[in-house]
Amino acid sequence: MKNLFGLGAVVYTTITLASCSGSINTQAANTTQDSLIAEIDTVVLPEDTLAEQTGTLTRRMREEVLIPVDSLNPISKDSLNKLVKVERHRIKDSVRLALDKLPKHVYFTFDDGPLLGSKAIDSIAKAKNIKINVFLVGKHAFMSKGLKRDFQRYYNNPMVACFNHSYTHANNKFTTFYSNPVGAFADFEKNEIDLELKHKIVRLPGRNIWLYDDVRRIDLQSGASTADMLYTNGYKIFGWDVEWKIHGLTGKPIQSVHEIYTRIRNYMNNKSSMEPNNVVLLMHDDMFQNKKGQQLLSSLIDTIQTNTDYSFEFMQEYPFRY
Repeated sequence: MKNLFGLGAVVYTTITLASCSGSINTQAANTTQDSLIAEIDTVVLPEDTLAEQTGTLTRRMREEVLIPVDSLNPISKDSLNKLVKVERHRIKDSVRLALDKLPKHVYFTFDDGPLLGSKAIDSIAKAKNIKINVFLVGKHAFMSKGLKRDFQRYYNNPMVACFNHSYTHANNKFTTFYSNPVGAFADFEKNEIDLELKHKIVRLPGRNIWLYDDVRRIDLQSGASTADMLYTNGYKIFGWDVEWKIHGLTGKPIQSVHEIYTRIRNYMNNKSSMEPNNVVLLMHDDMFQNKKGQQLLSSLIDTIQTNTDYSFEFMQEYPFRY
């Protein structure tokens, strides 16, 4: 079998197989016979044109692998599956090398603000001159004058993009909240109106759900109907790739800066994030209410800026596809 990818170029192959079906969500083609007839149309793109082919590499990473089989010389399903596996690795390795030469983007996202850590997060974003993203809970913004001021700091800071994390945060009763999609939708809508949010971008409380453009990934079905209703009404729903977890009792970050930095690097290098060359980090505002937490956040930013060429981005720009 020929190597579909040569040095210095990427080969894009369209293969039509009899008795096969699949989509971007399909892991492998379904076959009902041992021998298949294939027709191949191959196009070679020079390496210096890759950056201009928006989304081409991303699509190539996601596409199913279909191997041409001569019906006059049939092979077994096991042999075909092995060929598919080898070719999938070959394609991924080639696309990964191409993506490594292109820009990389990291998204710092903070949930549940405004809370006691919000003022410090706002100050760090200004001091480090990086873009950050806050998914806000309207109920928190009106709990006290101090939290309302913290919300206004976010809102007025050009380095901060403000998004929708619901008005009530489901009152932390997520299954009950999502069992009534109409009521949940109204909760998000109230949050957008009361906080005067400029972007129709949502993160669902208690759910790592993605629903935007051609992507739909649901972690728990109890949130699916609410996500679909939001999407139908023009919202994009974003989850996260890496989570800097919060200790339930102390509110402090659990993992070390080194561990979180390593996970971000691994997702970026392995192209295992939702979108290749884009990594979304989830944090929570109350992780950074004390000096220790704030030092850890500053240290993570410094580590990324010192050791990588990643650019910090706003979620309204997500994703950058190549």
